[in-house]
Amino acid sequence: MNIDKTVDKRAAEGVFSPTAIVLRGDGEPLDNTAYIEKLSSLSSRSPIAQDNYSIGGSVAELEESMARMLGKESAVFMPTGTLANHLAVRKLCQGYSRVIVQEQGHLYRDSGDTIQQLSGINLVPLGVGNPCFTYKEVQRAIEDSLSGRVPTQIGTLVIESPVRRCHGQVMPFKEMQRITQLCQENSIGTHLDGARLFMMSAASGINPEEYSSLFDTVYVSMWKYFGSPFGAILAGTNEFCENLYKQRRMFGGGLPSASMAAALALEGSKSFQKQFDDAMKRGVELLSRLSEIPEVQWEPYPNGSNIFPVSFSRKVDINALSGALEKRGIFINHETDGINRIHVTVNVTLLRKSVDQILHDFSKALEESVASS
Repeated sequence: MNIDKTVDKRAAEGVFSPTAIVLRGDGEPLDNTAYIEKLSSLSSRSPIAQDNYSIGGSVAELEESMARMLGKESAVFMPTGTLANHLAVRKLCQGYSRVIVQEQGHLYRDSGDTIQQLSGINLVPLGVGNPCFTYKEVQRAIEDSLSGRVPTQIGTLVIESPVRRCHGQVMPFKEMQRITQLCQENSIGTHLDGARLFMMSAASGINPEEYSSLFDTVYVSMWKYFGSPFGAILAGTNEFCENLYKQRRMFGGGLPSASMAAALALEGSKSFQKQFDDAMKRGVELLSRLSEIPEVQWEPYPNGSNIFPVSFSRKVDINALSGALEKRGIFINHETDGINRIHVTVNVTLLRKSVDQILHDFSKALEESVASS
């Protein structure tokens, strides 16, 4: 195994500092020590109920809690979001072999053809190059599937929102309503890949339950921002979720023990929405005030969530800026798209310092990056 020795160890360790402002990634960065400390704190207050092959105990507590939060009858814990999406599509298709997905979505781009290879279901990618497909594109795809010499009905439609590959841009709620209604009228199942659903809710002001109500099933990540090292929740009706754990096991997902991960996710989910709402307000304030500096320009995406493009004048050396910020405990994604623009991700680490303090540190780092260029 080759280890990249070019990684700055001090910077990597700094990301996990409890005072670090990490403007990349959806959640609070946690290392093994932090997980152990959180588990110790949890278990000291109340014993963590043991599960058996991901059934019962704190896993069941998490499933019941998430089902309530999403307004669904039932929910099942999954070890990964990839498996949650797969099992949702597999069951919703009911024997049909086509699924509409976004061309830029995780299911089409980042799952290694798992659904085609393991379940014999073909993905129909729409909205090429865009965060979302449109109502008209879906309507045309449905018509095309039935107009061939051998009609091949679409079994399921999947919407991922926000879309990671498109910097967290979301499908507008009204478009979701129209598309899912069209699917209902054509007896097509609907699944929301809502890995970052609770972040989308904070950005749009529409609660998770309202989004969830449009779909037959919904998946939410447990590790991206709820503080668990792994895990996902797949929610739907009682009928849909009944015995779903057997398919989970068939695909190798029946972990002997998931109670510790579930307990961490359950704890994190209780306070996340309020914290993230506050973080979003603070992030917008910070970016608005940063854009008053001549070298900085901020313009949010039209249908964005918690990821914002921030442009700098040519006088600013982005690598130097990143280094100067790291010295002050602020971490950015310093990859640019060729026009001196980075993407800043808002998360709960913004709550660790005041906007005034972060702005002061940013201003000083900017001065250093301009001087060194």
